[in-house]
Amino acid sequence: MKKVLIIQTAFLGDVILATPIIANLKLKFPQAEIDFLVKKGNEELLNNHPDLREVFTFDKKKKRSEILRLIQLFRKNQYDLVINLHRFASSGLLTVLSGAKRKIGFQKNPFSFLYSKAYPHQMDQGLHEVDRNLNLISDLLIPTVRRPALYPKDSDLKSVEEFLKQAYYCLAPASVWFTKQAPEVVWVQLMKQLNESGASIYLIGGPDDKNLLDKIIETSTVNAVNLAGKLSIMQSAALMKGATRAFVNDSGPLHIASAMNTPVTAFFCSTVSDFGFGPLSDDAKILEVKDLACRPCGLHGHQECPKGHFKCGTALIQLL
Repeated sequence: MKKVLIIQTAFLGDVILATPIIANLKLKFPQAEIDFLVKKGNEELLNNHPDLREVFTFDKKKKRSEILRLIQLFRKNQYDLVINLHRFASSGLLTVLSGAKRKIGFQKNPFSFLYSKAYPHQMDQGLHEVDRNLNLISDLLIPTVRRPALYPKDSDLKSVEEFLKQAYYCLAPASVWFTKQAPEVVWVQLMKQLNESGASIYLIGGPDDKNLLDKIIETSTVNAVNLAGKLSIMQSAALMKGATRAFVNDSGPLHIASAMNTPVTAFFCSTVSDFGFGPLSDDAKILEVKDLACRPCGLHGHQECPKGHFKCGTALIQLL
């Protein structure tokens, strides 16, 4: 096995949960050159990965021209193996037309009938997504690495040095989906409890999360620091690395915490960890409201509670 390409052009968390494949392949085939294709914007996650030769990007805003460009590039590279973790048509087309000697991926991809071998992607058996991914290379090796890994650059570590002078907690209150986000009242109560420890509290998120985080801090009356939009993804990972504990939703920061092996508490509202996206840190705790007949209400979140009460979120405050 000389050249391998891994494809995962979905979201941030999906890329992170693909990293155990890199580690296991490198252990089995130490001389192999491993490349990785991500959606444009996610390349920062892997640019410093020690086991990757190159990270390619797919700009989905220019899908047709990008597919043609990448097919030409992949054919030129003459891969022995392409592993496609993405389950949608564009990545399947890239896989099939890559010119690789062997092509593997999930059966859910519409082009999987043209793969060398396609594997099931089962969401109903309690398997973690990492294990579903590793199943794709089960014919090649016995995996020994299961936890994801990210590698912040020295500059990322240096950029957060000022925050590391005393014990601290990291909180990531925001989510793209309303029903995957613990309500503000939960975060406010959590911050009041954490404040009693005397440790610093840092709230992290993207630029669009700033107002939400400001509101949580103001309501809590706790002297916390809002870092929304001030840190890159990998700078946030570097900050999480040294945290006493991180508190997250079922979203991207959960997987960053896993990759940094940060002690983590994850709030699961409308979704459940049995879908396979729970935390993988050595010290991991899940808080969820059980025995609700309406939960889970879907694989992904919703912009509002379908039942109108959002008990899976509001009742979390009783578990703090």
